[in-house]
Amino acid sequence: MLISDSKMIQYQKRFRQKDSPTDVLSFPADDEGESYLGDILISIETAARQASGSLTQELQLLSLHGLLHLLGYDHEADQGEMARLEGQLRRELNLPSS
Repeated sequence: MLISDSKMIQYQKRFRQKDSPTDVLSFPADDEGESYLGDILISIETAARQASGSLTQELQLLSLHGLLHLLGYDHEADQGEMARLEGQLRRELNLPSS
């Protein structure tokens, strides 16, 4: 879902106790084994501000990042595993590197 910075701040406050927007948040589905992985929220305003290329490319990068979180990866705790996989997928998908 593409949302505004103000809406993202509401989610940040509620789920992460932070009072600022972020680019992407992922919310995994509660039921394992379902084909539905969960929700990805992207702040369109933050994405536009931080885009080094086109906004479309930035949205693709954030979607990939959010999807990896839905698949269980956590860059804050995995000693670089998610970053390595994300880099590999960016190359395979011809997305810009960070």
